[in-house]
Amino acid sequence: MVETAGGGPGDGTAEVLDRPLPDGVRRRVVQIVSDGFGGLTVGELPAQLRQYARFAPNRRAKFAGNAMAAALETDALFRQRIGEKLREAQPELAGALDSGSPPPAADPLDVAAAAYVLRPTGWVKLVTAAGEEAQRADAERADEESRAELERLREELDRAREQTRAETERLRSELETAKKEAESLHRKLRAALSDVKRGEAALRKVQGEMEAGRAEGQAQVSAAESETRRLKARLGEAEAALEATRRAAREGRSVEDMRVRLLLDTVLEAAQGLRRELALPPVSVRPAETVDAVEPGRMTPKDIAARALSDSDPAILDQLLALPQAHLVVDGYNVTKTGYPQMPLEKQRLRLLGQLSQLAAQTGAEVTCVFDGAELAAPVLLAPPRGVRVLFSKPGVTADELIRQLVRAEPPGRPVIVASTDREVADGVARAGARPVASAVLLKRLS
Repeated sequence: MVETAGGGPGDGTAEVLDRPLPDGVRRRVVQIVSDGFGGLTVGELPAQLRQYARFAPNRRAKFAGNAMAAALETDALFRQRIGEKLREAQPELAGALDSGSPPPAADPLDVAAAAYVLRPTGWVKLVTAAGEEAQRADAERADEESRAELERLREELDRAREQTRAETERLRSELETAKKEAESLHRKLRAALSDVKRGEAALRKVQGEMEAGRAEGQAQVSAAESETRRLKARLGEAEAALEATRRAAREGRSVEDMRVRLLLDTVLEAAQGLRRELALPPVSVRPAETVDAVEPGRMTPKDIAARALSDSDPAILDQLLALPQAHLVVDGYNVTKTGYPQMPLEKQRLRLLGQLSQLAAQTGAEVTCVFDGAELAAPVLLAPPRGVRVLFSKPGVTADELIRQLVRAEPPGRPVIVASTDREVADGVARAGARPVASAVLLKRLS
C-alpha cells in the first residue's frame, strides 16, 4: 500500500490537476503537512522548510503555508513522507482511498485533501468533486444568508413605512396648526406695519429737528475747539520757552559754580603744596631773615637741577599726579594698542581699567579713560572700576575730539595730564593748557 502511494505502477502520480486547488482543500492540505511536519527530522525536510522546523503547528501553518504547499507539489519524496504520516494518523481514510471507495460520511474537503497528498488512482476527480461540492455549499450558504438578509430588510422596510406614515400624519396636523398661526401673525403684522409707518413719519420729523440742532451745536463746538487749540499751542510755546530759559540759567549757573569752586580748590591746594615744596615757615617773614647768609640745609641751584626727570621717566607721572586736584585723561585704545595690541579689544579695556583703578587708589587723582566708540559693534555692558570714569565717543565723534573737549571743559589753572602717543592729540591738549604724557610712560608706571 505504501509503494502504491509512493509512485508504484497503477497509482495516480501521473494524473495532473488542470485547475487551481480549491481554497478549502488547500487549507486542509496545509494543515495535514503542518501536522506531519513535526514527525520528520530536519534532514528529511526540504531545504526551504528547515527554517520552520521549530515552529508550533498553528504558527507553522500561518507563516509557512505557501512554502509547504509548493514543496508538497514539487518534491515527491517529501509528499511520500507526509503521506506516510497521514496513513499513520488516519489509516481508515487512507485505506478507503486506496480501495477507491472513500467513506460516504467523511467531509469532502478532508477526502480531497487526503487524496491530494496520497495521490491514489482518480485523486484528481476527488479533488475536483470536493471543490465543486465546496462551491455548491458556499453558494447554498450564501443563498441562505441572502434570503435571511432580504427578509430582515423587508421587515425593516415595513417598520420604516409605518413610522413614515405616522410621521406624515403628525406633520400634517402640525402644518394645519402652523397655517392657522401664520394667518393670525399676518393680521398682527399688517397692524404692526401700519403702526411702524406712522412711527417712521414721526421719527423723520424728530430726526430733522435733531439734525438741525446737531449742526448748530457742531459749529459751536468746532469754534470752541479751534480757540482751545490755539490757546493750548500758545500756552505750550510759553511753557517751553520758560523751561528752556530756566534750564539755561540753571545749567549755566551750575557749570560756572562748579568751575569756580574747582579752580578755588585747585588754587588753595596749590598754595598749600607750594608752601610744602618751598618749605615756607607758617609765620610771616621776620626782619632777621632778610640778612644775606648761608643757612644749613638750603638747596643750591645745582641740587635743584639734579632733581629734574626725563620725559620718559615714570616718576614724572607720579609728580604730576601729586599736584593738587590733578586730572589724568587716558586715550584708552592708544595706550592698550601700544602695550598689548595682540589681545582682543574687550580684554584690552578690562586690563587697562583694572590698572587705572589701582593708580587712582594710590594717587587720589581724578582719572578719566576715553575709548573710541567707532570700534564697537554694539553697546558695551561695562561696570566702571572704582575711581575711574569710563567714556566712549558718540557716533561721528572720535576719541581724540572727546579728549580735547574734556580738556577745554576744565578751568584754567587746574593740572590736567593727557596720556597719549598721538602727536595731534598731544599738540592739541598742550595748546589748551594740559600736560601731554606718552603712552609708554603710563604703561611703565602701571607695570
